Amino acid sequence: MQPLQYHAAAIALVGAMIAIGAFAPVGGQAQGALLATVQFPSADGTTLTGFVYTPKDKRAERAPAVVMMHGRAGPYSTNVKNGGPYNASTLSKRHKMWGESWSALGYVAVLVDSFGPRGYPGGFGRHTYNERPDAVNEVTVRPLDAYGALAYLRSRSDVAADRIGLQGWSNGGSAALAAMAVDAQRAADPIGFRAALVFYAACGLRRHFDAQGYRPYATVLVFHGTADEETSPRVCQRLVERSRGLGGDITLKLYPGASHGFDDPGRQKVSANRNATADARASSEALFERVLTKDLSR
Repeated sequence: MQPLQYHAAAIALVGAMIAIGAFAPVGGQAQGALLATVQFPSADGTTLTGFVYTPKDKRAERAPAVVMMHGRAGPYSTNVKNGGPYNASTLSKRHKMWGESWSALGYVAVLVDSFGPRGYPGGFGRHTYNERPDAVNEVTVRPLDAYGALAYLRSRSDVAADRIGLQGWSNGGSAALAAMAVDAQRAADPIGFRAALVFYAACGLRRHFDAQGYRPYATVLVFHGTADEETSPRVCQRLVERSRGLGGDITLKLYPGASHGFDDPGRQKVSANRNATADARASSEALFERVLTKDLSR
C-alpha cells in the first residue's frame, strides 16, 4: 500500500459492514464501568478490536465521540505484555484513565487495538522503531484504523456522526497526525474528524511529508515534554512551524521537564509530568468542548 492511499474498495467495505450490522460486540460491560468490547473493520479490511466507553449520563440524544489510538507498547498493561490475557480487564492505566474521563464528560470513546489483530498484542519495546513490521506502519496503515473506528462510531445510534474527535499517544499520535492530513481526509471520508489531540508523537512521520509539507484539514493540538527520552520535541516544533506556514490549524504545547508518557498515572511523582498532565487534560477538554459539543442539541 502506498502512503496515505485510501482505496475506494476498502472504504466501501466499511460502509457495507455498517449496513449489515457487522460491528459485533464480543464482550459485556466491565463491572463498575460502562465499557464494552467490540469488533469492526479497519479501512484496509482488517478486523479490529475496540474498547468502548459510554457515558452513564447522556448530554444529548446523540453524544460526541473520541477515537483513541495507543502507542508503540499497545493498549494493554505492561504486566501482561508477554502472555496476556489481552482484553478489557488488562488495559493500561493511561488508556483507562482517558476512556473513563471522556465517558464522565459525556463522550463515547473507543480505544482501537491496532496491534493485537495483526499478531503483535504485546506491542513493541523502546528503540525498536526501525524493526517494526510495515503491517503496523503508523503513516500508511494505522490511519486506516482510525477511519475504520470513525465509521464504527458513526454507525452507532448514540453518537453524533459529525462530532467525532481523534486522540493518539506516541506511535498512535503519529498515526493521528497522518490521519489528519488533507490528502488523507479527501480520500477517506467527506467529513473526517473535527479535531485531534496528539501526545508526544514522532513527528518525522517517516519523512512522508518532507517534500510537500504537512497540513491538517482540521484543528490539531500537539503536546510534548522537553525532556522526552523517546521522541523529539524539536522535530515536532519544526513540523508545526512549517505546517502553520502552510496554513495549518495546528498548535504545539511544550512542557518544560516533562518526559515521554507524561500523562501516565505511573509517572505523576515527577512534578513536571503532573503539571503537564493537568494542563494537557484541561486543554484537551476545552478543545473538544468547543468543537464537538457546542450547540449540540438535546
